[in-house]
Amino acid sequence: MAKKANSLAHTKWMCKYHIVFTPKYRRKVIYNQYREDLGEILRRLCRYRGVEIIEGHLMIDHVHMLVMIPPKESISSFMGYLKGKSAMMMFDRHANLKYQYGNRHFWAEGYYVSTVGLNDQTVAKYIREQEAYDIAMDKLSVKEYKDPFEEKEIKKEKKKKGKKEKYQKVPLRDSESQER
Repeated sequence: MAKKANSLAHTKWMCKYHIVFTPKYRRKVIYNQYREDLGEILRRLCRYRGVEIIEGHLMIDHVHMLVMIPPKESISSFMGYLKGKSAMMMFDRHANLKYQYGNRHFWAEGYYVSTVGLNDQTVAKYIREQEAYDIAMDKLSVKEYKDPFEEKEIKKEKKKKGKKEKYQKVPLRDSESQER
């Protein structure tokens, strides 16, 4: 599967890539009802192009894939095909998405890709366990976050008060000395 070298007419190859891409505006659309359809669409499109999915995971707001792409196929042309066709197929299956994502823009521009080499097991483990790790870290985090604008507003008020005090009239004599 992932350890064997594939072959073309005069070539032995093992080109593995770790790919990450996101929906437009990182919307959390890869969830519940769309998750199964999107997974099936991505598997079908990869099969059409002769790309083997070693590991893949659909997170809430992005997709991780570890794939083997034949050397006759460039990564950029494959990603253009995968994102373009999957968006069209999602809009065909779920017509309501056309109105949420105008002009058939389902995926954000660009993607992340890195070559894997022979340490594909490490990357596959990372893809498998990423969601569980994120959930565990959220449960461990007890830090309460403050409003980041709160301190700035306090500083602005202090500055305003400082300016007012600076320009206020200062009496030449204090009130006690005037009474005596």
